[in-house]
Amino acid sequence: MLADIIAKELGIGVKQVRGTVELLMDGATVPFIARYRKEATGSLDEVAIGKIKELHEKYSELQRRKETVIATIDEQGKLTEELKKRITECFDSVELEDIYLPYRPKRRTRATIARERGLEPLADIIFAQQRGDAAILAKNYINEDVATAEDALAGACDIIAERVSEDEYARSVVRRSFNRYGAIKSKVIKGKEAEGIKYSDYYEASAQVARVSSHRVLAMMRGEEEGILRLSVSVEPEYILEQLSRHFIKRNSATRKYMTAAIEDGYKRLLEPSIENETKNVAKERADDEAIAVFAENLRQLLLSAPLGQKRVLAIDPGFRTGCKVVVLDSQGNLVTHSVIYPHPPQNDREGAANKIEKYVKEYNIQAFAIGNGTAGRETEQFVRRLGLAPQIFVVNEDGASIYSASAVAREEFPNEDVTVRGAVSIGRRLIDPLSELVKIEPRSIGVGQYQHSVDQTKLKDRLDTVVESCVNLVGVNVNTATKQILTHISGLGPALAANIVNYRAANGDFRTRKELLKVPRLGSKAFEQSAGFLRVIGGSEPLDATAVHPESYAIVAKMAKDCGVSVNEFVTNSDIRTKVNLKDYITDTVGLPTLTDIMDALKKRGLDPREQATEFSFDASVHEIEDLKPGMVLPGIVSNITAFGAFVNIGVHQDGLVHISQLTNKFVSSPSEVVKLGQQVMVKVTDVDLNRKRISLTMKDI
Repeated sequence: MLADIIAKELGIGVKQVRGTVELLMDGATVPFIARYRKEATGSLDEVAIGKIKELHEKYSELQRRKETVIATIDEQGKLTEELKKRITECFDSVELEDIYLPYRPKRRTRATIARERGLEPLADIIFAQQRGDAAILAKNYINEDVATAEDALAGACDIIAERVSEDEYARSVVRRSFNRYGAIKSKVIKGKEAEGIKYSDYYEASAQVARVSSHRVLAMMRGEEEGILRLSVSVEPEYILEQLSRHFIKRNSATRKYMTAAIEDGYKRLLEPSIENETKNVAKERADDEAIAVFAENLRQLLLSAPLGQKRVLAIDPGFRTGCKVVVLDSQGNLVTHSVIYPHPPQNDREGAANKIEKYVKEYNIQAFAIGNGTAGRETEQFVRRLGLAPQIFVVNEDGASIYSASAVAREEFPNEDVTVRGAVSIGRRLIDPLSELVKIEPRSIGVGQYQHSVDQTKLKDRLDTVVESCVNLVGVNVNTATKQILTHISGLGPALAANIVNYRAANGDFRTRKELLKVPRLGSKAFEQSAGFLRVIGGSEPLDATAVHPESYAIVAKMAKDCGVSVNEFVTNSDIRTKVNLKDYITDTVGLPTLTDIMDALKKRGLDPREQATEFSFDASVHEIEDLKPGMVLPGIVSNITAFGAFVNIGVHQDGLVHISQLTNKFVSSPSEVVKLGQQVMVKVTDVDLNRKRISLTMKDI
């Protein structure tokens, strides 16, 4: 049944869902399924498989919740076959909780107290609306806890008010009104105006719940958390009360007065606050999902940003008073030597700094400079450029480098170096291979996205971990050079097996074949199946080990080569020979055209990195500070962050400028990622500079 529901929700075949779920339940990872099990899934991609996994987990959790609900109601002796059927067939968590609400154990309420005082029969009479003598009947319920008939009527109305608030129809009416017509409003708390100046745009703000943007919701809620703003969600009550009255009050009701009062009380005291909180939570969840999606896409782009490749790099972590930390890395990213230079105030030792850099460039045959974009980054870049040396110069985003330098991973890698050396090494390695270096940092510490600290942190971590896993497996790793950190993210491995691979490699030397991985302690056949296709053995005895072809398909390639009358090595390296192969000749009951097509594609791309190549970039030499900017200036920049409302661009000053989504292109776009990507080199025009608030407005239109 779950497969049918998921298939309908995603608009894909039930067979595809069942095949995917079976693989997931058998322990297969999303990257493995997407790459090597296309026949079972109908060639679904990672996104679709990930959604199936997410929905299967969601509905499985809902199934467990339904079992708890049924058991709880049954214990109360109130479970009927009809009620059980409704719960069993319910696949909406909100509807399920509405069904359960009247039976859910609750704290002591006014209605509970009224029942304890014996007033439920009176409430039943009023609710039945057939007798007009409720005021007279109420006298029969006076006791030591109920002083007067008025008290009895008030208690009975409390019971009715709670019934109204727990009624499914009533809740759906109110919920629908809040979702369609509700307005989320923020107001500054008196006396907090100066303290919360950054929230000044929300001191008196209002937006329709159905249309409010994710970043506005998160900003408002963050302002509320910090005690600056007060938030509310409200609707005009007249329509709701009219709908509730129509539902609960019968024609010719004999107790209309009491019913009307109970309905109004039930709405104002119970229903409205409950649905208001629910609406806030739904708005927050929706905003979280949108913000997390933006963060995830930014992280994907950052992890897959262009590597320089294996070149000798001189990396500089810039600074003023404490100097610039300089490190030399070999083509594998290993630390060769390090030093400190002081080309900036207060020391101004430009000559000494120049001599040291020139010495390193010649002595170590440096091929590229990597300069951090933090404090003194622009000044250091200009200083190095003026030296006129041959190596290419790259400005590297150093977000999270300080987190890495103080981490256990960095201490393990460089136990005898201080944090400044580790930070500079990280900057240099990010240029050589961003993916290998960035996986060492908690994804949430990489400053790409919007309000990442305000969203659901568990959901954020899960989504970002999925992105990291996807990127690492898309690129693949050389098993003989990969770090423990990047191996951890390979399909089927994890921290323990990653450490075992590194330890085995240290004790036995480089792996010569993929099969040798089976000798790694605790790396069994299942882990080998899941991971082998993503682990490359370069220069080994088996040519297919250097490709994305899975070992389970080696026999297919061997048969193709034999049929062509050549060796496997010649078949792998000679594309002309492969053009003679008719893939349909190799289709079997277990291997279909999708797998065969993937095999040929993997052979075509053997040894090729799917990422682009890093290209050199330089800022406008006349711009260093925000004060240098003037409206109308056209400048080169690098996209440093993408949000739902636009893209931030680094133009070489200490504050990134914003290209609002409306200024990205002359055409309408629903998302900035349709136009730009992280790290992209762009040309922008300055439209406004607010020196007081340090805000730079940019446009990419008509340049």
